[in-house]
Amino acid sequence: MLSTQMVRHVLRDEAVTRGLGDIEARMIVEWLAEKAEQLAESKPETEAWDELLRACRRARIISRFVQLWGVAASRGSAVQLVTAERMNWPLPVGDMDPGLLTEQILAWFDRRDELAMTAC
Repeated sequence: MLSTQMVRHVLRDEAVTRGLGDIEARMIVEWLAEKAEQLAESKPETEAWDELLRACRRARIISRFVQLWGVAASRGSAVQLVTAERMNWPLPVGDMDPGLLTEQILAWFDRRDELAMTAC
């Protein structure tokens, strides 16, 4: 039941996908839904919700970054966003397909989270 509520929350958060193409939006929603299901199974309810809300915020930042990076004149703003939000994923160099960029950022977070779990 908790995972259903958490996935619904993800699906209702329109700010996560606003302005993205279909491919990028699908990747982010699937990533968040998977996180929601994992959290519901592995964490107490309060902790699961806290982590999901952080993941949704992170997804909104990723979404905005991908949008900004897609416009060459806005890349400075994209870098500023990442810096201000203290996200430290590797920045792309030059033009990049938005779907590939989204995929690489999400994979980076997954690897980082896996490393953090094995360190515990």
